[in-house]
Amino acid sequence: MLAVSAASKEVLRNEGQNSSFLPDSQESGIFLPAIRRSVAIILAMKNEPPDLHPQGVGRGCKDTAPRDTPSDKVSTTTLTETELSSVTVFKGRLMHVKLDRVRLPDGGESTREYIIHPGAVVVIPVFENGDLLLERQHRYPLHRDFIELPAGKIDAGEADLTCAKRELEEETGYTASEWREVTTIYPCIGYSDERLAFYLARGLEPGNHGRDPDEFLEILRVPFGEAMDWLRSGKICETKTVIGLFWLEKILDRGW
Repeated sequence: MLAVSAASKEVLRNEGQNSSFLPDSQESGIFLPAIRRSVAIILAMKNEPPDLHPQGVGRGCKDTAPRDTPSDKVSTTTLTETELSSVTVFKGRLMHVKLDRVRLPDGGESTREYIIHPGAVVVIPVFENGDLLLERQHRYPLHRDFIELPAGKIDAGEADLTCAKRELEEETGYTASEWREVTTIYPCIGYSDERLAFYLARGLEPGNHGRDPDEFLEILRVPFGEAMDWLRSGKICETKTVIGLFWLEKILDRGW
């Protein structure tokens, strides 16, 4: 089981009180003091209204086809692979596995095995004083607990932002009054079409969660500085959470 500091658990029992912060890092550009962090988040969200996109299209990940790139950076040689045939070899509750025959750029043929995923959202929930709302959850494939940002899969036909609001409340019981789209990434491009849409959430209010019967997790309220210390030490090592925390750091430090 993954150990959680007593200080963080104390914050959970007294969410109405101010958190005790670890000393800010002395490294330049790593952490902002608590008040400046909170102000930075407010300004970042107010200065850039949400620029929402339909499902399947996201900020932050652009096509690098030759037509969009200066000729001195990328050649005009096509790298496209064309589907010749496609077979579904496994159809599960969450994902499907496909086996395709493809035409290669040089005219040859090969096979591609990959996973079809519905896509998911990741929420970066930030309290008024700069604390983060995180989760501790057991992940069966690796048989260990992980500390993560709230996240969940997108239902068929569901808009990304609608999913983000639903997942935050279902998993944690919290709702948020302010939302900002952050970025979209593709974490497993070698074997899946999975897409992760990230949102920053503020104006958090506690309520009742609506977790699935087979969903068990612990909610943590953690100072931003402590969360970054956990990231550096390896206590936080799960991909979407690492990416979300580094994005938040850039939002605070550089106004991304």
